[in-house]
Amino acid sequence: MALRPGQMPAQRKSAFPPSVDETTQLLILGSLPGDASIKQGEYYAHRGNAFWALMGDILGEDLRAAPYALRLKRLRARGVGLWDVIESADRPGSLDSAIRGAELRDLNSFIARLPALRAIAFNGKAASMHGRRQIGAGAPALTLIDLPSSSGANAMLSREMKVDAWRVLRKWIAQP
Repeated sequence: MALRPGQMPAQRKSAFPPSVDETTQLLILGSLPGDASIKQGEYYAHRGNAFWALMGDILGEDLRAAPYALRLKRLRARGVGLWDVIESADRPGSLDSAIRGAELRDLNSFIARLPALRAIAFNGKAASMHGRRQIGAGAPALTLIDLPSSSGANAMLSREMKVDAWRVLRKWIAQP
């Protein structure tokens, strides 16, 4: 495929390891880390991504101000895990719409190893599309939840509207 003048070639990008443990009750699945996240080696690292603010609102904690390792620890302490539905893909930039040649994860084998898992939430349309296709009818006892993307690129919804939509997760989050 020929590149247009000024167009950068797609780069193969890979996802991070999961942040889960045996107490994970709610698994939040994204699509594939964006460039800022890959550069920093952290889930949802782009400052325009509202993920940490949304989860902080839901947990009643200021996660954005906490160091990354503590953020993950606080999520795990409340039974929340993170992972992505795509293992690797070609993608120039960070937009999900630019993903090509996606290598998908084996979600069914993965979730079978999480004995406390009760629900899976998909962060955005791409995560939902790929994740639901992979899981299919393989997880009938799990609740599957579609969330509006926390990405700053999802400007169709205000932050307040995103918070309202994400509050559904409280049902599956362990109390401190």
